[in-house]
Amino acid sequence: MKRTVLNRLTVHVKGVMAACQAIALSLIFVAIAVPQVPGNDRTRDIPLTVPAGVPLRLYLTKRVPKRLNAPVEAKLLTPVYAFDHEVIPAGTRVLGHVSHVQPVSRWERTRAILGGDFTPLHVAQIEFTSLVLADGRSIELHTVESPGLNSLVPFKPPKQPRQNAHSNNGGIVAAGKQKARDAVDAQIARIRSIPDIVRAPGKKAWLYDYAMSRLPYHPQSVRNRTRFDAELQSPLTFGSEQVTQDSLAQVGSQPSPGSVVHARLITPMDSLGSTQGEKVEAVLEEPLFSADHKLVLPEGTLVHGSVTMARKARWFHRGGRLRFNFQSVDLTPQVAELISAPAGAPLPLEEKLPRQQRVRLQTRATLSAAESGNAPIKVDKEGGVQATESKTRFIGTAVALLISRRAADNDPVRGPGGAITGQSSNVAGRTLGGGMGFGLLGTIASQSSRSVGAVFGYYGLAWAVYSTVIARGAEVQFGRNAVIDIGFNQRPPSGPTKLKKDAAPARTAK
Repeated sequence: MKRTVLNRLTVHVKGVMAACQAIALSLIFVAIAVPQVPGNDRTRDIPLTVPAGVPLRLYLTKRVPKRLNAPVEAKLLTPVYAFDHEVIPAGTRVLGHVSHVQPVSRWERTRAILGGDFTPLHVAQIEFTSLVLADGRSIELHTVESPGLNSLVPFKPPKQPRQNAHSNNGGIVAAGKQKARDAVDAQIARIRSIPDIVRAPGKKAWLYDYAMSRLPYHPQSVRNRTRFDAELQSPLTFGSEQVTQDSLAQVGSQPSPGSVVHARLITPMDSLGSTQGEKVEAVLEEPLFSADHKLVLPEGTLVHGSVTMARKARWFHRGGRLRFNFQSVDLTPQVAELISAPAGAPLPLEEKLPRQQRVRLQTRATLSAAESGNAPIKVDKEGGVQATESKTRFIGTAVALLISRRAADNDPVRGPGGAITGQSSNVAGRTLGGGMGFGLLGTIASQSSRSVGAVFGYYGLAWAVYSTVIARGAEVQFGRNAVIDIGFNQRPPSGPTKLKKDAAPARTAK
C-alpha cells in the first residue's frame, strides 16, 4: 500500500516538473520571438539615399580635349553624405564624356579676336556616367551637363579635417573620441574649409595657356584639375543603417556656439543684383555632431537666412560687397517623423508627410568661409564678403609701360661727327609692342613699319591701364551650389525647437 502511494507521488511530482519545464521553455520562446525593447535601445532603419540635385564635387585628373564624346576621368574632391553616414568617400573615380560642344558668346569671341586669337572658341559640356568604388564596383549615375567652374584644385590638396572622419565613417553609433582632440579638430575645421582648397591656375598652367592664347589658332581643351559641380539627375541608394533612439536624442537641438559645418547655397546671389532683405536658403552637405559625437543636424537640413547688405562694384577696381546671415533651421519632414514616431513604425516618404510636421529651429549663424564664382573674396568676422584683387596686377601695367616706350624708341642713328645717318629699325621694341597689343599677328604686322609697332605698343598699354586701374572692380557672385561654411553663434532668446504649422512644402533638391 505504501509502495503504491509512493509511486503515485513520484509520478505526480514528475508531471509537475514537466509542466514547469514546458512553461519555462514557452516563456523563453516568447522572449526570443518578442524581445523586450527598452526605451534607449530601440532601433530603426534609416535609408541612405543621395537625392537628385545633389552636386558631386569633382576635379579632372587629365586634360580633356574639347571634342564630342571625348572620354573624361575625374575624382571626387569631397565625400558625399546621406543622413549622418559617408556613402561615397573622397578620391572615388568618376567617369564621363564630352556630351555637347557649343560656341562661346559673341562678346568672348570679340575679345579673343581683339587679342589676336582667331580660334573658333567652344565650350565643352561634360556629363558623368559612372562611379568606380575602391573595391572595383561600378555604380551607374547620370549628372547634368556642366562646363566646369572657373577654379582649379592644387596638385596636393590639403588633408580634410579629421573631426567628421572619426564621427561619420561609422554613423551616429560610432564611439566618442577625446574632447581635447575634438577641440583641436574644430579649430582645424575652421581653417581648412572646402573653399580653401580651391586655387587659381598655377604658374606653369598660366604660362602655357597664355602662350597658347597668343597664337592665332590653337587646340582647345579643358585644363587638368578643373573643378566641377556635377548635379545628380537621379537619386543614388546605398541601403540603410540601424540607429538607436538614444543616438537621436540631440537631433534638432541648438548647435553649440562655435560649430562650423559645410553647406551649399540654393539661392544664387551677387552684389550687383541682390537687395537687402532678400531671402537666402542653404542645405547642409554634411552632418553636424555635438562634442560627444551625437547627431545634431543631419545632412540635407535646410537653413534659412536673408541678405543684410549688398553694394555693387565701383570704378577704379573697388570690389562689390555682400553680407547675409541665417536665422532658422528646418529639419526635413522625414527627420521630424523619425524623432517623433514610435519605434518600429515605417518611415513615410518625404513628399507624403504633412507640412506641419516640419520642425523649425530658431538660431543665429553667419558666413564663416565661402567660394565665389568669379573672383577671390575675403570674409570678415561678421560674415561680410568683399571681392578682392591681387596687387600684382600692377606689374602687368608696369611691363606694358616699358614695352610701349621701347616700341616707340625710334631715335635717329648718328655718325662719328654727330650727323644723322639714319633711323633705328628698333626690331626688338616693335616686336614686343606688336605682341603685347595684338598677339602673334601684331608681332608680324609690326615688322612692316616702326609706327605700326608703336601703335600696337600704345594700344596694349591703354588696355592694360584700363583693365588694371580704371575698370570696375569684381562683383561678389555666388552661384547655385556654391560652397560655404556656416558658423553657429550664441543661442537666440527663443531657444527651443517648435513645430512649424504653416510651413512651405518640403524641400527637395533639384
